[in-house]
Formats: sequence, C-alpha cells, structure tokens
Amino acid sequence: MAERQDIAAVDWTACPLVEINPRKVSGAPILKGTRVQADAIIQNFEDGSPVEEISENFAIPEATVRALLTFAARQQPPQ
Repeated sequence: MAERQDIAAVDWTACPLVEINPRKVSGAPILKGTRVQADAIIQNFEDGSPVEEISENFAIPEATVRALLTFAARQQPPQ
C-alpha cells in the first residue's frame, strides 16, 4: 500500500476514523470508540504485518485498517 513513512508527520485531525482527546490515551490519536492508537496500526503495517493480522490483533475490522492505511498514505507529500 504505502511505502515507509514518518508516522509523526500524519495529520489525523481530518480523518473521520480517528479522535484526539486529551482525556483518552494521553491525547494520542486513537480509533474512535477504542483505545487503539492510529500510529500503532500504521507501524504494524510498515513492520510487515498483513492487514488481516492487524485486524485480528487489535480486534478491529479489516475495512477499518485499510481505510486508516489509505488515509495515512494520502497524507504523504508526493515524491
């Protein structure tokens, strides 16, 4: 999907799947309705975990993982 990227550079504020709330997980970007950090999903994928495995490990739908990966990939500047 996406090549290795700087996760810190992803601006999650426009992602409808993610919320940032200082009262949840110290304000880290998390998937809405969970405590799963968005960056953890991206990091797992970049480290070679397939979408199916990430979905199972974090107990979130594969479609959500794919949508999050797509959003993050679109945040990267063209090379």
